[in-house]
Formats: sequence, structure tokens, C-alpha cells
Amino acid sequence: MPALFMGLALAMTAAARAEEVGKVGVDWIGNDILIEALPDPGVQGVTCHLAYFDRSTIDRLVQGNWFEDPSNSSIACRQTGPVTLGDIDRSPEGEEIFSQRQSLLLKSLSVTRIYDAKNDTLIYIAHAREVTEGSAKMSISTVPLWNAKAAE
Repeated sequence: MPALFMGLALAMTAAARAEEVGKVGVDWIGNDILIEALPDPGVQGVTCHLAYFDRSTIDRLVQGNWFEDPSNSSIACRQTGPVTLGDIDRSPEGEEIFSQRQSLLLKSLSVTRIYDAKNDTLIYIAHAREVTEGSAKMSISTVPLWNAKAAE
């Protein structure tokens, strides 16, 4: 069991760290849309921008659900410099590069990177990861790898 927790801790440290770059108020009770810049930790020169809903305390009181934010999110990824591919997961399941809690225990907002070798393209999917129920809410973005270099 301790090995499992060590593995989870190592996996979490490998994930990218997002930086808040924008915040849009959507109503008078304090609900916001947060926009974060997320550099891909395995691909130098690619940055994703992730937008998601952040519920206010007033909304939590009115709705009666204290512990959860909606699963809705949107992602756009672009080349922001010379692209250098690191040692990335090239399996069809891809690799989770970002995860952030959206509830106290059961739900997180995740970004998974998948490499499409045939089309030489990176695919990024923003999606909810839930312990008890999966969610069909997702957003997708792609980055073509023309002229990308492999890390040395």
C-alpha cells in the first residue's frame, strides 16, 4: 500500500503546473470562469489554455452543494515556441499531464495528451475524472508537429 501512495505522489509531481492568466466574472454572486496557462511538461514549446467554472461561496449556499464544481471545461493548445518532444507516452491511452480537484474527494479536472503518430499530431483532451460516475463532458485541441525535434 505505501508503494501505491509513493507512485501516486511521483505521478502528481510529473504533472504540469497551471498558472492563472485570466478570470471572468459571470454573475453578481461571484461565479467566475478561470483561465489557466498549462505548459506541457513533456513537450517543450506547447502551451494549453484551460478554462473552467469556479463556483462562489454564495452559489454553494444557494445550490446546497458545497463540495463540487461543474465538470464543464474548455481547452485550446498551441505551439508557443520551438517544439521539442520529450520522452512522452505514445500509447493510445495517452498520458495525464494535469489534474486539479473539482470536488472534495470524487472528481477532478484532467488534461490527457495523446500522440497521433500517423498524423504527427498531439491531441489534448480536457475531461472530468470521477470515481463513481464518468462524465461525457470534454473538450479537445490538437497541435500538429511539423518540424518538431526529439529531445536529446
